[in-house]
Amino acid sequence: MSEIHPTEPISSPLVSQPDFAVPAELQAEIDGLVTHYPNKRSASLMLLHAVQGHFGYISREAVEWIAARLELQPINVYELVTFYPMFHAKPVGRYHLKVCRTLSCALGGSYELHEHFCRKLGLDPQAHGAQTTKDGKFTVEFVECLASCGTAPVMMCNDAFHEGVSEKRADEILGECK
Repeated sequence: MSEIHPTEPISSPLVSQPDFAVPAELQAEIDGLVTHYPNKRSASLMLLHAVQGHFGYISREAVEWIAARLELQPINVYELVTFYPMFHAKPVGRYHLKVCRTLSCALGGSYELHEHFCRKLGLDPQAHGAQTTKDGKFTVEFVECLASCGTAPVMMCNDAFHEGVSEKRADEILGECK
């Protein structure tokens, strides 16, 4: 991997140019993405997706690198990472279990479903935020609405969507994760 820096000078003296290694093919993809927008800032989400797609999460160094590349303050990128649930500031497990916690799912049993996953995987059901098993295989977290209120409780395992998930079905989903 080669060390890559933004190709244009940074306009603000408050933004340092971070040292972040990006492979050439990802750099080429990012350069191409930026050209699709009349304002560099508009490419923020696409760059976050590209970086997370490659590294699996968005580190502090990645936030700083993207901010420098787009001539933004790091907070302008960090606020996107922390606002949108599809972005991860820490590595997640190979199997990412996302349990909806909004009202319909909560009434349908999502809190019990989350607790069931945590018990099965040796995680703390009372802990806040995403938790990853010691072996790095599973991450369990609550997420906001997964847009299927009528089939609660709903969840996702990576990109697979599951509706009306009972404890029995939860165990089957875990069993399918090999």
